[in-house]
Amino acid sequence: MSKLRLTYFILTIATIITGLLSRHFKFIPLFIGDILWALMVYFIVRFLFIYKPSKSIIIASLLFCYAIEFSQLYKAPWINELRHTIFGKLVLGAGFLWSDLLCYTVGVGIGVLLDLYAIRKKTQTSF
Repeated sequence: MSKLRLTYFILTIATIITGLLSRHFKFIPLFIGDILWALMVYFIVRFLFIYKPSKSIIIASLLFCYAIEFSQLYKAPWINELRHTIFGKLVLGAGFLWSDLLCYTVGVGIGVLLDLYAIRKKTQTSF
């Protein structure tokens, strides 16, 4: 595994842990979890497609996040049952909110900024 790919893997795990902790502590606003969720999606997409251009990663990450959010408008019994599980609630969410789309955009934006100014810059200089 390349050093850069390992970095994205570690960042994904760290973001998941931080996101789960943000749901545990009631004093942290709920929208922080949505931002972290989108950040995690960005890191996963970047991990999977490490050499794709940033524009492609941004579009794929946002499309995935938005698709999950819009899927919450679909209320079939089978998917509602899935949403009542811990995994389903964490991945699929519970209800559609326009504000979540903004949170996802912010989360992916943070991922891009970290990517451009910290991750790739640091790993390129260490080779």
